[in-house]
Amino acid sequence: MGLAVIVVLLNFVPPHARAHTLNDINPSTFTIYFENDTFMGTDYLYTNGVRLSWTSPDLEGLKDNYCLGSWVYDLCGRLPFVNKPEFKRFASLSIGQNMYTPEDTKRSDLVLDDRPYAGLTYLEIGLQGKSHRRMNSWELVLGMVGPHSYADETQKIVHEWNGESVPEGWRHQLKDEPIINLFFTQRCKPLQEGTENGWGYDIISDWAAGFGNLFIGAHVGGQFRFGWNLPGDFGTGLIRPGSNPHAPVQDQNARFSKTVNKFGIHIFAGMDGSLVLRNLILDGNTFQDSHSVDKEPLVGTAMFGIGLTLYRVKISFAHVCRTKEFKAQKEQEEYGSVTLSLVY
Repeated sequence: MGLAVIVVLLNFVPPHARAHTLNDINPSTFTIYFENDTFMGTDYLYTNGVRLSWTSPDLEGLKDNYCLGSWVYDLCGRLPFVNKPEFKRFASLSIGQNMYTPEDTKRSDLVLDDRPYAGLTYLEIGLQGKSHRRMNSWELVLGMVGPHSYADETQKIVHEWNGESVPEGWRHQLKDEPIINLFFTQRCKPLQEGTENGWGYDIISDWAAGFGNLFIGAHVGGQFRFGWNLPGDFGTGLIRPGSNPHAPVQDQNARFSKTVNKFGIHIFAGMDGSLVLRNLILDGNTFQDSHSVDKEPLVGTAMFGIGLTLYRVKISFAHVCRTKEFKAQKEQEEYGSVTLSLVY
């Protein structure tokens, strides 16, 4: 409810101003993420993730129209790394739910040598500054791990709908714990050629760091894209903080330009490495005794996929591979990631 109210408020502009703010020159972006390991024929580890994200128009065009736009614009101006003079300022809001299960979901007893059952439901508030080649983001994640994330109920309902067996071990999931975590993410385009019209390619680097009771650590990585009419954004992101790169950074891209074809297609590949000092999902609850496993401090992730753009819609599919996250894990993790992004 709170997310819906804020989105409505930030999208409400008087009619005389709307033509100059919420049109092709200054759009909003809405993105749906869906990640599931059934794409790869499995049903364990990180087994499902759903996320809805909204990115505001450039706040410069809104700050004089109503109080909320002005307040958020000023807040961006006070934050380090997003208040650079050359940056446009944006805000983003996301809601999502992730679920994690051990390999054998038919067992009702506690599986000590496999990852804990865990669910995470969260709200993420982001403030961003970006130019054509760089995007810096601060994200605050607020949420809940444990029974009141309702991830167990979600999974049971979906399995019943699909006629699948219901997981039996959710009573051993992590206990309730409120989540508060702060993340900083930077994305850069050190190289891009021919991305506005016709064939082109680019390289997008990124690094991020987080601190809180959900996650403490950092990652660094990059993504390569090649195709026809590349979207003028910062690539394809997975469900993780800082993964709102789908909003266009300028109007000269295939989704808006009146001088280029409205259709685009590209392939992409990316990889990153993570240093994990704390991961509540594996380490267990912070202030209570709970099931836990010995995590791996270094984790690598690779993905490759294809993206399509048609007018204001971008859809992509990625095959994601991740190295072992805990020492007793039998094999690497694989899942599919679908994103659907609408610019309006």
